[in-house]
Amino acid sequence: MSDVAYPGSIEPALGRGPDLEKGFHPLTGIIYLGVIGAALLFVAYSIYADVDATGIGKTSYLAFLLLFVALLIALGFEFVNGFHDTANAVATVIYTRSMPAHVAVIWSGMFNLIGVLLSSGAVAFGIVSLLPVELILQVGSSAGFAMVFALLIAAIIWNVGTWYFGLPASSSHTLIGSIMGVGITNALMHGRDGTSGVDWSQAVNIAKALLLSPLFGFALAAILLYGLKTILLRATPALFAEPKGNQPPPWWIRGILILTCTLVSFFHGSNDGQKGMGLIMLILIGTVPTAYALNRSMPASQIQQFTSNSAAASKVIESKSADHHIAGNPRPAVTNYIALRQLDENTYPSLAVLMHEISNEVTQYGSLAKFPADTVGNTRNDMYLVSEALRFLTKSGESGLSGSDVATLNSYKGSLDNATKFIPSWVKVAVAIALGLGTMVGWKRIVVTVGEKIGKTHLTYAQGACAEITAAATIAAADGYGLPVSTTHVLSSGIAGTMTASGSGLQWSTIRNIAMAWVLTLPVAMLISGALYFVFAHLF
Repeated sequence: MSDVAYPGSIEPALGRGPDLEKGFHPLTGIIYLGVIGAALLFVAYSIYADVDATGIGKTSYLAFLLLFVALLIALGFEFVNGFHDTANAVATVIYTRSMPAHVAVIWSGMFNLIGVLLSSGAVAFGIVSLLPVELILQVGSSAGFAMVFALLIAAIIWNVGTWYFGLPASSSHTLIGSIMGVGITNALMHGRDGTSGVDWSQAVNIAKALLLSPLFGFALAAILLYGLKTILLRATPALFAEPKGNQPPPWWIRGILILTCTLVSFFHGSNDGQKGMGLIMLILIGTVPTAYALNRSMPASQIQQFTSNSAAASKVIESKSADHHIAGNPRPAVTNYIALRQLDENTYPSLAVLMHEISNEVTQYGSLAKFPADTVGNTRNDMYLVSEALRFLTKSGESGLSGSDVATLNSYKGSLDNATKFIPSWVKVAVAIALGLGTMVGWKRIVVTVGEKIGKTHLTYAQGACAEITAAATIAAADGYGLPVSTTHVLSSGIAGTMTASGSGLQWSTIRNIAMAWVLTLPVAMLISGALYFVFAHLF
């Protein structure tokens, strides 16, 4: 590679990188476009089949048009997420000559796809819980669509901007900042304090994961490399060598590096792929609630468990009601508690009434698939309100709940979530294809930064393996706890950690630029999404 700046990179390459220029074969483009076309047809057919299965009849063309546009934007976010974050998995195998660049990105794309397909969905709904409750309840309204469009477009704008300049910024930070911007703007537009527009307890948990993961990645990768050098340097000096020209490493080192690349790709798909799933479900609930508001495939055994858990939870809540009864609509009091997290005399009585209404409906129809079309949306909103209220009550020190009470309410909350927080298999497939295809294009800019611009010396085999192992372990742990973590932050800081541990030194101009992008991501995403939401809310 010549000693010139790659378009969008931070500073001139050091002249020792691998060959990233692979000729484009027309057949590859035809296959690529064919996969995109087939995926869109699959999505359209899946939605048609799901709506048709409800037996409701025709849905308005406007609803399908809004659905199509919103899904394109949501899948577009996942596509951009793919090529923005590809470098996290492939930079090490490319720069250690373990895999040719064009093979590495296809390999990474495949395992990103598999990771999405096998994901749990916990991260998806963790992201959604940050959104303002009133917008979630009105997701099919103009304000709901303004919210979805604003936060997704804002995230795409910032991701594309940082990608253009070759900066490995965090897609997780970007999306969360966009959500917070919408929440704060929505609160201000309704005359409330801006801080009430965000679930700050959930935001703090996510922020801890995002802020601590780079530090953890740096330290763990540095410790791991130091330990390997102490134990293996004399026995296997080849592990700590730089690549010689374009020669691949010894087979066992190559196997380790390909394995770690595979694991990072898989866990990146399982974590990052979920971030668009929850938003896609909101879009589906808002446009075709009859098919997606409730989990129509919920088995009869879970319905029986739901009824049992509901009866036990109702006793707990009624015992806290202090014989105070609600004659009117119980929803405003529960909504107010979720928004402000402040208990008052109406909270427990209103919650008890709402739980009783839900139980009666489930008992009456016997199955979620048998709910009438005109009641599905309202029942889903009631279940969501109760679930969110219980989430805050069980964590509140002011609720006066015992340990057994919390366990009972959590069991009932689990039943509510099974009924409302589900992801159809076709949504996973669509997101998997979007993320997988995204990893195969536009990857060069950030690969150059990660592979050449962080350390002052060439990446060794051991450094690449330690950084990838650290990234895979961190993402897997975060996925298990349902927390969105930044693959970009962990991998980049892991490489910096290995460079520091080996005494190679860091390119501080690059580190400063990356750190600046990390610092600016949240506030800039908040400003862009807030401004877009304000505009869209008035336009719609």
